[in-house]
Amino acid sequence: MSDMHRPLRTMLAACVIAAIWATVGHAADESPWSEDIRSAARIVAGSGKSNDAQLRAGVEIKMQPGWKTYWRYPGDSGVPPSFDFSGSENLKAATVLYPSPHLFTDETGQTLGYKERVIFPLSVSPQQAGKLVRLRLKIDYAVCEKLCVPAEGRAELTLAPGNSVHNADLSAAEARVPKLVTAAQAGLTARRVTTGAKPQVAVDLAAPPGQPIELFVEGPTPKWALPIPKPAKPASNGQAQFSFDLDGMPPGVDAKSPVDLTFTVVTGDRAVEVKSRLD
Repeated sequence: MSDMHRPLRTMLAACVIAAIWATVGHAADESPWSEDIRSAARIVAGSGKSNDAQLRAGVEIKMQPGWKTYWRYPGDSGVPPSFDFSGSENLKAATVLYPSPHLFTDETGQTLGYKERVIFPLSVSPQQAGKLVRLRLKIDYAVCEKLCVPAEGRAELTLAPGNSVHNADLSAAEARVPKLVTAAQAGLTARRVTTGAKPQVAVDLAAPPGQPIELFVEGPTPKWALPIPKPAKPASNGQAQFSFDLDGMPPGVDAKSPVDLTFTVVTGDRAVEVKSRLD
């Protein structure tokens, strides 16, 4: 081909590539639902560009009315979801983000999770930027009404640039993910107030007036199963106090030793996460 035809050939090739990207992007809004009797799971895509270093997606679970599933820490009972992306292509990492949970109280105790529908946002890092990422997911989770039953889902989706019809829902789920702040920014302090095999811990924190406030606590590893903190006294003067027993620790842990705790504070529509050391 002569030199005069090379610009035309280059332009046509670029148009073909753009058309392919546009077609793939439009088709990649969601995977099919992986369904069972009580629930279903799928992957949804967020809007993005081909040169984004981080891609956006989400794992959506829907349940029958009255059914719920669990947060990363389920509370008194339940099973947290487990996400496996090991079969994916061009994937460096897929970080699962957890929207702030709801507190449920029934005859079995208190649990943390989501009712009827939830999207877990994903922050996806490609192995090679600019190339398509194909997510392959195996998710194990539990759904509960009066009894809990295990559930499994499998989903596959290629993430491509372009706009997604799920972007608004995904952005809303991302907005509910607790923001990491310092203990000073949250006005949070934690201290032991009793001694013994299960010391009681008191937590003071800032409480915006006129808003309900909830506090959840996690240990340094998933092997910890700490109780859900309970309000110690009504919030007043911009302060709230909660307490919990240092119980549910793995075998061999000294209850008197320093420990790193993660606190999640939910006030209305706002949620923050605080890493704090209990001396």
